[in-house]
This record gives sequence, C-alpha cells and structure tokens, in this order.
Amino acid sequence: MVKILRDAAPRVEVYSIDESFLDLRGIRDRVAFARDLRDRIRRWIGIPNCIGIGPTLTLAKLANKAAKKGEGVVDLSDDDRLEALLETFPVEDLWGVGRRWAAKLQTLGITTAKQLRDASGEIVLERFGVVLRRTQRELQGHPCRDLQEIEPDRKQIVVSRSFGARVEDHAAVLEALSTFATMACAKLRDRGLVCSAIWITANTDAFRPELPQHNPSKATALASATSDTTEILRTVRRLARGFLSKGFAYRRAGIVLMDLARPEKLQGDLFDPIVKGNEALMQTMDRINDRFGRGVVGIGATGWRSSPQWRMRQQSLSPCYTTRAEDFPRARC
Repeated sequence: MVKILRDAAPRVEVYSIDESFLDLRGIRDRVAFARDLRDRIRRWIGIPNCIGIGPTLTLAKLANKAAKKGEGVVDLSDDDRLEALLETFPVEDLWGVGRRWAAKLQTLGITTAKQLRDASGEIVLERFGVVLRRTQRELQGHPCRDLQEIEPDRKQIVVSRSFGARVEDHAAVLEALSTFATMACAKLRDRGLVCSAIWITANTDAFRPELPQHNPSKATALASATSDTTEILRTVRRLARGFLSKGFAYRRAGIVLMDLARPEKLQGDLFDPIVKGNEALMQTMDRINDRFGRGVVGIGATGWRSSPQWRMRQQSLSPCYTTRAEDFPRARC
C-alpha cells in the first residue's frame, strides 16, 4: 500500500502500519484524486480504506474519521462542512487529546472540537501545555507540524507476545524469549542500529486472578553495543537464570532492546570495542531470510523451526495467498 501512495504523491509520511499522510499541494481536484487513489488501493491489494483531506494534519485526521462513516473521502476545504463537523465532533476523539485531557476539558465546558478551537489560547497553553495548544492551532487551520518523510531513529525496540496457553515449563518460556530476541535483533539491524541494554519480562495470566501471579522483569547494560543475535541471546540466557519461579504458569513474555544508537555515533573506550559481534554472519542470515522467508535460517535456542507450546493461537490468521502453496485460492466451476 505504501508503494502505491509513494507512486501517487511526491511526499509521504508513513505514520503507522495502517495510516499515512500525503502532501496534496499542487493537485487541483483533490477529491477526484483521493477517490481514484482509494479505488486503486482497494482494487490492487483488496484493502478497504478511507481518505480525509484538510489544511492541517489534525484536520486531515478528523476528516478521515468522518470518511469512515460511509463516504470514503471527505474534504474539509468547505468552510460550512468544516463548521458542521467541528460542532458535533467529540473532543476526546481528536488526535492527541485522549480521555484524560478530555475529562479536564469538560470541566471547562469544552466538549466538542469547535469549542476547543474557539477557546482562549492562553488558557489552553497554561492548563495543558504546548502540545494541546498546537492541536488547537491546527484546528484553526494553522499547520504546526510538517510531514516526516524519514522515520526518526527509535529509542527502543519491543517484541512481546501472549502465549496460546499458560506455560509452566521454564525452558519453553526461555525458548519464547530467545525467539523474540531474534525477531528484535532483525528489526534492529534493518534500521542500522545497535543496542546497549536489554530488558526481559514475563507475566502470568492477569485475567485469572484466582491463580498464583508472578510478573518478573530484569534488565542489564551491555559492555559493548551490539546487534548480533548470538550476543543478545547470551545475555538473555544469563538474565533468565532464576528469572522464573516454580508453581507459576506464564501467559506472556517479551524483550526490550534499549539505548539504541547508530554505531558511528558511539563513543568507545580503551578496553572494549565500540561494537561487538559477527557482522558478516548476521548479514548473511538476514539476506537468506529476506530472500527465502523469515525463519529459513535461525539459531537453535529459538523455536524457529518447531511448533512450540507457547505459540499464539491465531485462529483468525489470514491465509498467505502469495507465499504459501496450501493457501492458494482454488477456483471451482
């Protein structure tokens, strides 16, 4: 979908996995452009989608929510339509507001987007700070944020999953942590980053309060930054000693790679290398997995080629129409 968007517009910000911002300056009939783009995405890849158009990112998000009610495309360049929508749009549904701020705004008599737009800017700045003030300015039609075409470097990478069933076998939980560490390291290398600290977590079933509960977590700093999966797994196994307790069944585990940075920006010392690990081996593994599919090459400590007891249920997982032969659509006559 992102490739279709980049072919259609000169500037694109991929805001999330299912949401992007496009720069439509220079396009005369924006509604016709948006309808054509929406139909193209639905026809080429089968994903239903909506498009909101506005002079600021906040108004574009607001228009997108309105478009989901059936029209598919909403353009807020019409002042009358903008006023009508702002007058009925709940303030808690605005991008960047949320329930907590909405409750405080309601004490001031502000319950709609229009009331927030028309409120005193000095009061909004004093009571809520510059973030909500920017939202207010964008509701007034003043852009306060430009498109971020290049994703900023992340501060941490998290891979966490719920198990399909409660797991008492500590070796199985460690296998899950090792698998998640492998996935996190692949993401780390894909972004050209290295990590300097690791945090692991595990949780019992919070939805079964009658069962014994245990939610351990451990963190450690690394002597040298790395993106090498084998180095990370050695640290995970060391952290996992005494990490879990007998008599508890765990339902979730996760790993966090922290203190991320680009290798060229790190400062070394006299005794340890700046970056540790076998870069050539990791590049080879990544190239093989990119070409032939994730999990073709892995490390034995993980559950990469088995059907582990901690695997997710995934009863509603969509078929892999283009990558798995048994999921190919069948035509009948």
